[in-house]
Amino acid sequence: QVQVAESGGGLVQAGGSLSLSCAASGLIFRIDDMAWYRQAPGKQRELVAEMSRSRSCDTKQYSDSVKGRFTISSEDPKDTVRLQMNSLKPEDAAVYYCYVRAIGAGIPPPDLEAWGEGRLVTVAS
Repeated sequence: QVQVAESGGGLVQAGGSLSLSCAASGLIFRIDDMAWYRQAPGKQRELVAEMSRSRSCDTKQYSDSVKGRFTISSEDPKDTVRLQMNSLKPEDAAVYYCYVRAIGAGIPPPDLEAWGEGRLVTVAS
């Protein structure tokens, strides 16, 4: 199994910054993907930022609505990612969820995935 621990978020004025961190733990052989999704009231959960990992490099992608304002990065240890959110807008307010996809340490190695419990981001206009 993989466990996901999130931290960060909170309340900020429009134009301000917040960050979120996500740490994966468990019997993990390799993490393939870590991402942040968000869900606002009455809306579907949507992908915000994703980091796909390979041996040679990490590939990042962002939703159009956050490009240029949000940055996803890996931290030490490598099973942790951080989402830096700048120039926040009221429409960024939502519950943010971390998603992890990994290969477990087992024989045969199991496919693992898990969601965090969510962190609330509130942006005051």
